[in-house]
Amino acid sequence: MHLDKECYVSETQYEIIVFGASSFVGQIICEYLSTYQSEDTPLRWAMAGRSESKLQATRDALSGEKPDIILADSNDEASLRQLVEKTRVVLSTVGPYALYGEPLVKVCAETGTDYCDLTGEVHWIRQMVDRYQTTAQQSGARIVHCCGFDSIPSDLGVLFTQQQFEQRHGKPSSDIRMRVKAAKGGLSGGTFASLLNVMKEASKDPALRKQMADPYLIATDASYSARQRNPGLAEHDPVTGRWMSPFIMAAINTRVVHRSNALLASKYGENFRYEETMLTGKGLSGRLSAYGIGSGLAAFMVGAAIKPSRWLLEKLLPAPGEGPSPEDQLNGFFDMRFYALEDGSSKLQCKVTGDRDPGYGSTAKMISQAALCLARDIDAKQCGGGIWTPASSMGTTLQGRLESYAGLRFDVVDG
Repeated sequence: MHLDKECYVSETQYEIIVFGASSFVGQIICEYLSTYQSEDTPLRWAMAGRSESKLQATRDALSGEKPDIILADSNDEASLRQLVEKTRVVLSTVGPYALYGEPLVKVCAETGTDYCDLTGEVHWIRQMVDRYQTTAQQSGARIVHCCGFDSIPSDLGVLFTQQQFEQRHGKPSSDIRMRVKAAKGGLSGGTFASLLNVMKEASKDPALRKQMADPYLIATDASYSARQRNPGLAEHDPVTGRWMSPFIMAAINTRVVHRSNALLASKYGENFRYEETMLTGKGLSGRLSAYGIGSGLAAFMVGAAIKPSRWLLEKLLPAPGEGPSPEDQLNGFFDMRFYALEDGSSKLQCKVTGDRDPGYGSTAKMISQAALCLARDIDAKQCGGGIWTPASSMGTTLQGRLESYAGLRFDVVDG
């Protein structure tokens, strides 16, 4: 079991170790942490990975504090055990997680070390829950997946919206619809590699394809049966009066939200419905944009599922280690709207916004604050061991950190 939070932190060399620090997003995270001086207590952290030369190059490029370097390999369990013994929290960027992530989750679950990551691989999360939930509960390890753009804004956005709705109406909303109003940013090679790996695995396994279609795949131990709607390639949205197309992150975000509902003892209700789409505008231009985006997404998914075209995509898309420029990260943003409905009509609109490109500039700040929240704010009485979501483990405490230190805002728009 975990020791008292204050005692435990004092007996570890570091509060946070960034594992996979030389990856594209790992470098952005390390730059953020190297200049992080927003709290009175100095941060004790280190960088880790398997390549000393790459870690050293990442360390040399940092504009702030130069942290220690630790060598560890995702396939070497002994080195991972030595790593986790030194820290309160491990922040992992080593994806695709279905290929490289399990050994670290296993070691953290067994040793009682807290862990957070950026995975969007819902089938892998289910595997981790099946294999290590009981172990983590017994050791006290808090394992928190999906601590980036997928799925913190969605997960905490729903929690915030439900809290505001309940204050006004005395009960949770049974139907929330998230619409991406606007976003600007790029995807890295690592993200594309994870997407392609998921499609590769699903194309070979009919049982996995069926499993991934389950909206309650990771809402384990819950008996939810409310039918969840899957929006089409292009639809006119009756809630906003605009055209909309599928949101590429919806497949993971919606499932994380349903797991949060299960872990929060059905706080949103047993018949809760949730969907996500991307708004494309009004009139003919909005309709054409919706069909263009929807068709493009469908073509990508089909291409990723077929071996010859998947090989071509691997050649054409950015390689791991490539991604948006620093200028693009700085100039990016996102604006997500949450419409809480009752009897088919919108009763409350909330929004979550971020001040950097969602996938990297903002994600780096989100996961860094999630790791800090686990290390400094959430003790075992508030959240015990297990495999959690951001909303169910850190909730409004993490929201406060994100608003104070990570450029996110949570606001009521109307209602």
